[in-house]
Amino acid sequence: MTRDSFDMTRAKRGRPVHHWRRDVVELAALFTAVAAADGVANLVGHGPDGPALLAVSAALLVATAGFHTWWARRHGHAPPTSDTDARPRSHEPQAGPSELPSGVAEENALWRMRTTVKDAPGSLAVLCAALASHRVDILSLQTHPLGEDTVDEFLLRAPGALAAAEITRAVALAGGSGTWIERADAHDLVDAPTRVLGLATRTALDAAELPLALRQLLGRCTIRSLPAAPGGSGRGPAGVPVEGALEDTVMRLRAPEGGVITVERPYLPFTPTEFARARALVELDARLGPRVPRGQDVLTLPEGNAITVRRADPGDLAAAKAMHERCSSRTLGMRYHGPVGDADRYLRHLLSPRFGRTLAVQTPSGRVVGLGHLLWDGDETEVALLVEDEWQRRGIGAELLGRLVAMAVEAGCESVYAVTQASNTGMVAAMRGLDLPLDYQIEEGTLVITARLEGAAARARAGSGRYDERVSRD
Repeated sequence: MTRDSFDMTRAKRGRPVHHWRRDVVELAALFTAVAAADGVANLVGHGPDGPALLAVSAALLVATAGFHTWWARRHGHAPPTSDTDARPRSHEPQAGPSELPSGVAEENALWRMRTTVKDAPGSLAVLCAALASHRVDILSLQTHPLGEDTVDEFLLRAPGALAAAEITRAVALAGGSGTWIERADAHDLVDAPTRVLGLATRTALDAAELPLALRQLLGRCTIRSLPAAPGGSGRGPAGVPVEGALEDTVMRLRAPEGGVITVERPYLPFTPTEFARARALVELDARLGPRVPRGQDVLTLPEGNAITVRRADPGDLAAAKAMHERCSSRTLGMRYHGPVGDADRYLRHLLSPRFGRTLAVQTPSGRVVGLGHLLWDGDETEVALLVEDEWQRRGIGAELLGRLVAMAVEAGCESVYAVTQASNTGMVAAMRGLDLPLDYQIEEGTLVITARLEGAAARARAGSGRYDERVSRD
C-alpha cells in the first residue's frame, strides 16, 4: 500500500475520547437553569411584578438553550467531517466475548468486500475509519491498482447484527463505489499468497485440478474449455491471443492443449491482478504437461474376485475402446442416452484430465471392466458410470459412484448430477444408495438426478471401499 502511510490498527480500533470536564459544565448549566426557573416561579406567584419576571425567565431559558447548543456543536462526540485521522488508542482493556455480561455477547460475521476508491493519499484511511466507526475489523486487505482508481478487497469481521446494506452505505459515504459484498467463511482467512501457492501445488500434482483451482482462486464463476481451432494451429479459436484476453467479466486463456479456457463471472469484473494469477496457473499446467497421480486400491468383491480401482488417463484409451466393444447396445445406450456410433469421440474427451477425473476398474489380467467419470460442466459437476455387462450387479457401480462423490466433496462441489434414462433402475438405485438429498427431473424419458453434497464428506469417506456393507447394484 504505497498510497497510505497510516496505521491501520489505530483506524480499526480507534474510539472517540470522552471529556469529563465538558459533562460537568453541561450539568452545571442545566442545574442553574432549573434553579433560575424555580426562583422566577416563586416570585411570579407571590409578587406584583409577575408578568415582567416571567418574561425575564423565558429569556434566560432561551439563552441557556442557545449556549448548550453552541457548546454541543463545538465539543460533540462525533469528529468533524474534515477529520480523517485515526483516534488515539485507549489504554483500557477491551472486553472479549467471554468477558461480556450474560446475554450481551454478540456473534461476529465474516464478509468479503470489494470496492473502488480514488488512488489518492488518505482515501484508504477514510474508508478504514468509516468501517471502524461501525465496529468492523479489517482482517486482510488486497489492493488492485487501476490507473486513477484502486480496487480494494477486504476480509471483514463485523458484528452479527450489522447488515450488509449498512456496511456498503458506510463505504459509499467514505468514497467507495461499485461495492460488492458477500458472506465469507473460515477458508477465506488464509492470505492470498498462501492460497495461490496451495492451488499451484494442487495443479502441479494433478492436471484435473486446474478448473477447480481457477474456481477457488476467482470465486463463483463458470469455466468452460473450448477445443483448438481446426488445422492444429495450437493458438485457440480465432480472436484469442496467445497471452489471453481480459474483457471486464470474461477472461480467455490459452489452454494447455491448444484450445481456450473461458472464465465468466457476471456479478463482479475481473481485475488485472486476478487475470495475471489465473494465467500463471494455466501456464504452470501447460509446462508440466498431462499428468495423473499414480495410486490404486485392490478390493475384493462379495463373491471373492479381486479388482483394482485407479485413476485413468488418455493412456487407457485402447483398453476403454475394447471395453466398449464388449458392452451390449443396451448398456451403451443407457450410458450415452441413445445409440453410439463412434465411441472414440466420447472417450478421448472423457479420459482427458482437462475435463474432469476418471476412475477405471481393472481385473488382475489388466482388462478394464468399468469406468466412472467426474466431469466439470461449467459451474456444475456431472457423474457418469459404465460397467461391462458381465461385471454388473456386483457392487462395482456403487463403489465407483461413492468414490466419485467423495472426490466432488473434496473438490468443494455443492452438488453432482447424473443424466440417464428413466428406465435405468441400476443408476437410480446407486444414486439412492448414497444416502444424500436427491432431486429428480424427467423430460421426454431423460432423467436428471441431482445429489446435494452438504455434510456429505464424512459419509463419502466412510463409504469408500466397503463392498460388504453395500447392496450390489449397477
